[in-house]
Amino acid sequence: MQRPLSLLSLGLCLAVAASPAFAQQRPFTPSLTCSAVQALVARERRVVLATSPNAYEAVHLDSGDCRNEVTARPAFEPTLDDPNCFAGYRCVQRNNGENSAR
Repeated sequence: MQRPLSLLSLGLCLAVAASPAFAQQRPFTPSLTCSAVQALVARERRVVLATSPNAYEAVHLDSGDCRNEVTARPAFEPTLDDPNCFAGYRCVQRNNGENSAR
């Protein structure tokens, strides 16, 4: 009888691991203050921020974190108290416009 219990335990572990609670949460910048977003980026050094329900981007603390074929651009995010909060830097491909963020 030990074997079915093991399969049940394995199934339960897989179900819990696949639940939304374990999905990576993206901080929603419009619900945070500018200083809270800046503190989060300072603490994590790189964080994926949600700027709307369907848009997100990676923001880095240092402009030097962008390497190779990408360059750093200031990341201004909408926050609760500032519609253009400087949050850090985003990496964009060189010579390919603003829409190619990485």
